[in-house]
Amino acid sequence: MSKLSTLYPAHVAELQIRAKNALKRDNLQGIVIHSGQELKVFLDDLSYPFKVNPHFKHWLPLVNVPNSWLIINGEDKPTLIYYQPTDFWHKVIELSNNYWNEFFDIKVLSKASAVDQLLPYDKKGYAYIGAHVEVAQALGFDSINPDTLLNYLHFHRAYKTSYEQECMRLSNSIAVKAHKAAKAAFFDGASEYDIQQAYLKASQQTESETPYGSIVALNENTAILHYTALERSVPQVHRSFLIDAGANFHGYASDITRTYSYKRDKFAELISRMDQLMLKAVDGLQPGKSYVDLHINTYRDIANVLHEFDFLTVDAATAAEAGVVSTFFPHGLGHHLGLQTHDVGGFMADERGTHVNTPDNHPFLRTSRVIESEQVFTIEPGLYFIDSLLSDLKQSKNGDMIQWENVDEMRRFGGIRIEDNIIVHQSHNENMTRDLELD
Repeated sequence: MSKLSTLYPAHVAELQIRAKNALKRDNLQGIVIHSGQELKVFLDDLSYPFKVNPHFKHWLPLVNVPNSWLIINGEDKPTLIYYQPTDFWHKVIELSNNYWNEFFDIKVLSKASAVDQLLPYDKKGYAYIGAHVEVAQALGFDSINPDTLLNYLHFHRAYKTSYEQECMRLSNSIAVKAHKAAKAAFFDGASEYDIQQAYLKASQQTESETPYGSIVALNENTAILHYTALERSVPQVHRSFLIDAGANFHGYASDITRTYSYKRDKFAELISRMDQLMLKAVDGLQPGKSYVDLHINTYRDIANVLHEFDFLTVDAATAAEAGVVSTFFPHGLGHHLGLQTHDVGGFMADERGTHVNTPDNHPFLRTSRVIESEQVFTIEPGLYFIDSLLSDLKQSKNGDMIQWENVDEMRRFGGIRIEDNIIVHQSHNENMTRDLELD
């Protein structure tokens, strides 16, 4: 933790500057950030797993403490209202002495409903940031999640401090270790469910602690982009395996995907070729360049792969121009990564929140923003054999552009996606995932 403690003061100082600038723009006195509260299951006394407000965990590494609050004005030491009830039903997370404590004026709250005694009395100049609008209204806040304030904060959140970058390296380290365990389980012939258990055991995180539900898919299931069914039975034969899974460290996400073939076959060759394509796309992450252009260039590169492997009856350029590639690559190249798996600010041209539209023929892009240093991205090109999309293409005017016999041969393998997590520096790209020897 020594490196984190060294980097943390500059992180808080940067957030203070951002808060001060945002408050000045909106003529506000301060920001009150609510960590959130547990949500009850409908008609039940059970709660969903708690997910903390990302604006709250931006300031300090508390991800599992509901009913807590931050009061910030950009100049004075922020106030942390830390919820620590007396409770014999549940384990109470007691306030610990850590590297971040000295940067906050900490007040312990024992009863959630008594928080108004610790919040500013006159809330007219304070903006509430959080999910629970009804709570904010009951407490007397008039300014609740104002767009201008959120736009400023979201735009600047794309620039990761050195502290944040280190948290993301550690998040990748956890996930890479777990990915290696999942890979071993696949080649040992395990089921999807058992592979997932191997992943979680190696990561030492529960399903609710990981940043998103893991995609653990075998054979044809790898063609389902957000597959989470986790079949318990072992398939008769193992052909292919796709795992899209991450980890959390202090609230910062990693998001890594790998695809494997059980044998050294044509699908394995296709995976290797897509890996080369993916690393080329990583090299294209350069400050000042357009992420949209990078996506389009990769789209054309996938057309080349389709041509190389005899999936096309036309040249790659013709297939790309006709939009045929979208059947095999129906999603965007990647996205911003940080406090959230799909981090905010990806479509913003400026701090006012001016939206940068994506091209009409590439509607599923998750970012359209210009690439800049200190931003963190995923790069995740894919190539899939999805029955429904192939059926639509076969019946379309472009159906004769496909070598259907060769494509049909690959349906049983499902699809390929390979994803790394990249920090863009001014002089180079840092591939956090590959640096940890995951290939």
